[in-house]
Amino acid sequence: MAASPPSDDRYAAFRHRAFNFYFAARFLSGFALETIIVAVGWQIYDLTRDPFDLGLVGLIQFLPALVLLLATGSAADRYSRRGIILIADLIMASGAAALLVLTWNGLTSVLPIFAVLLVFGVARAFLGPAAQALAPNLVPARDLPNAVAWNSSAWQTASVVGPVAGGLLYGIGPSIPYFAGAAMLLAAGILIWQVPRQPRRMNREPQSWSSLLAGFRYIRRERVVLGAISLDLFAVLLGGAVAMMPVYARDILVLGPVGLGLLRASPGIGAILMAVYLASRPIRRAAGVKMFIAVGLFGLATLIFGLSTSLPLSLLALILLGAADTISVYVRQSLVQLWTPDELLGRVSAVNMVFVGASNELGDFRAGSMAAVIGPVLAVTLGGLSAFGIAGLWAYAFPELRRIQSLDRDREMMREGGD
Repeated sequence: MAASPPSDDRYAAFRHRAFNFYFAARFLSGFALETIIVAVGWQIYDLTRDPFDLGLVGLIQFLPALVLLLATGSAADRYSRRGIILIADLIMASGAAALLVLTWNGLTSVLPIFAVLLVFGVARAFLGPAAQALAPNLVPARDLPNAVAWNSSAWQTASVVGPVAGGLLYGIGPSIPYFAGAAMLLAAGILIWQVPRQPRRMNREPQSWSSLLAGFRYIRRERVVLGAISLDLFAVLLGGAVAMMPVYARDILVLGPVGLGLLRASPGIGAILMAVYLASRPIRRAAGVKMFIAVGLFGLATLIFGLSTSLPLSLLALILLGAADTISVYVRQSLVQLWTPDELLGRVSAVNMVFVGASNELGDFRAGSMAAVIGPVLAVTLGGLSAFGIAGLWAYAFPELRRIQSLDRDREMMREGGD
């Protein structure tokens, strides 16, 4: 039977009570993390003035997701997904409280900050697969693209207000962003626990290497899924510029903490506008081609930002970057979540989160280490050119992905003329 097409109702996902709690919890946790990370970036650069240390912020948060990959995906398929999210939120709230105490007592070394960030990384390693795998349990398949768009808007709204709030609060007092972050993470935990229990197909296989590696085997077999998540991996890994924003804010554009917040918020502005647009006008044709075009625009916007010495031009480039990235995320996450059986979704999501983490946190490390050698401007501009090239290379290497038309569960309908 053909799958139902995506709903035209702009608020389709919000017709489901469970999604409302999930949405609010994801927004608050995203807001808290963005507020904390902006404060951490400014605090570390204040202490060391070394862009390499900014790269380490990303690397330290990524490594737990890589090391714990098999455990995090299996946990999301075997245990309560909302329970995993709750525990992760509480652990991160404790981490924010630790940063508050450390800052209040005065910091002269970045090592305690890195230790807390490692704890954050462990919590996020479990939270990511559970949160991604929970979303398809909360809405019917026809409403999932709408839910993906609104989830993206929640996260991106947090990425707008979070950095601005982090910069403003840090300007008032370095410890205040951590207090606010801890409070929001506690609230997120309370909200996620309000999500009703959802019937789903649990993974009942005996725990074994074969069971743990099932997510890898599925991704390797499904070239559409493999192409979608590897495209994001390499494009953002090579093209990410977020880690360099403290350098641009302080040394190139000559801004303060509030200016850094504006830079960090600008991609979110573009992302929110695009996410709201996609919620009301879902992609129905040429989804694969549009994803490749969006990744190319992401690289072009990164290149413009890297070369810019004008604040308005930099902000516009970052807004375009965020809008383009949202189109890519919308198509990629819809494909991964709709094409993957629910009993495998946690393990596949864990692999996907490692790809996302590699592209974001490891991409920050790439940018920071390159900037330490060749300078921040060249590191960012070369990254933008690389992301642009990746879009073209992947469009050639994954014709199945390029031929994707609409986002629904019927695979034959998703292809124009078949394989």
